[in-house]
Amino acid sequence: MKPVRVMALLVAAAAALVLSACGAPATPAGPALNPEAEKYASLVGDAARGATAYGQTCSACHGPEALGIDGLGKTLVASEFAIGLPDAELMLFLATGRPSSDPLNTTGVDMPPKGGNPALDDQGLADIVAYLRTLEK
Repeated sequence: MKPVRVMALLVAAAAALVLSACGAPATPAGPALNPEAEKYASLVGDAARGATAYGQTCSACHGPEALGIDGLGKTLVASEFAIGLPDAELMLFLATGRPSSDPLNTTGVDMPPKGGNPALDDQGLADIVAYLRTLEK
């Protein structure tokens, strides 16, 4: 190996060591959020309040324990879709809903925006997501 390449490798290794010692993240950041979900990124939900909001808004279709109701809403406890979304993306999904005409809607039933509860605000969505995260399996 040429001395210039060896020196470049040593400099790169030293820089990586210095950055890791300074607290630089060891792994790259996750995927960027949908720009529409950014407004939810700073919200922190309260699972206890979320349990109440879930019971008032979501349980009619998804069941009192989020296990789903045949012909209405899917389980949220073991939903790869819900579990796989970052919190802010899940809040956006809940805020937007999913019409039955959406090809990804496999129930054939509309999921209305905010579960049909127009009084549910952004904090309420964050609270519901925090509650759902406690149920995931």
